Amino acid sequence: MNLSGRDFLKLLDYSKEEILYLLELASFLKQKKKNHESHRYLYGKNVCLLFEKDSTRTRCAFEVGALDLGMGCTYLGPTGSQMGKKESIADTARVLSRMYDGIEYRGFSQEIIEELAKYSSVPVWNGLTDEFHPTQMLADMMTIKEHFGSLKGLHLVFMGDARNNVANSLLVVCSKLGVNFTCCAPKGLFPKEELVHQCETFARENGSTITLTENVLEGVKGAHVIYTDVWVSMGEDASIWEKRIQELKPYQVNKTVMENADSNAIFLHCLPSFHDTKTKIGKEIQEQFGLEEMEVTNEVFESKQSKVFDQAENRLHTIKAVMYATMKE
Repeated sequence: MNLSGRDFLKLLDYSKEEILYLLELASFLKQKKKNHESHRYLYGKNVCLLFEKDSTRTRCAFEVGALDLGMGCTYLGPTGSQMGKKESIADTARVLSRMYDGIEYRGFSQEIIEELAKYSSVPVWNGLTDEFHPTQMLADMMTIKEHFGSLKGLHLVFMGDARNNVANSLLVVCSKLGVNFTCCAPKGLFPKEELVHQCETFARENGSTITLTENVLEGVKGAHVIYTDVWVSMGEDASIWEKRIQELKPYQVNKTVMENADSNAIFLHCLPSFHDTKTKIGKEIQEQFGLEEMEVTNEVFESKQSKVFDQAENRLHTIKAVMYATMKE
């Protein structure tokens, strides 16, 4: 499988075979890491991390992954570059690709990263946009495969705001890998019809199903994976918290939800999570709305069924796989 020189912008651009290859490569690199075996396969190369939205897991995974592969790494935070202010996206891409061998972007519209890739002469990777989060999906699928042994035929349920980048990307990756996908959300927060129709074609080809439902207990019945995300996404105005809480309160992942799923079901969350009041925002939500737990209860988050920290670790191995696969000569 030769992905050298390819951009990694969204999983709609990648075939089932290519996605599975990246997962296998990630497992190989994870084993190298666990065995403390050197894998500086990209020694002498350099990458640039262009962040317009802050992050913990994405930044750390790219930085540690680059170092593990023998590369130099430059981080440019939200105020660290002139892109979009004094310099166009196209010019930024042409400048950075003269200095670096790969560029990661984490920020806003998918159109921005598509334009970066258009004008860049080196691979561009999507660390998150408002529409898609493809590196997260590889970590998710790797975690599920590690737990169950395989992917095809499993049933994953996403609960919450199903229009966000994580839900969009889960819809795509599940339909491509033969995982049955259920969106369990208020009808007004279902994914866009155009993306659903596109993914229904993939699902038919790969023997899986796509279900949209507002009924929680029916939606999660027998599910192997229960997945949720924060109710207000990064970049959205804080003023919508009250409305979103009222809409999504019935879709909180709690003990009842997990008991209605398969007996071996696991819980996933891309993090960060508001499962208690030990964060600044968590405390503000408690003071303003009286909620100590948001999209998932602390009981579920801290349970044996929760694999969120396996999932977080796998960001490193899958991101490393993406960089290596697209940069190797």
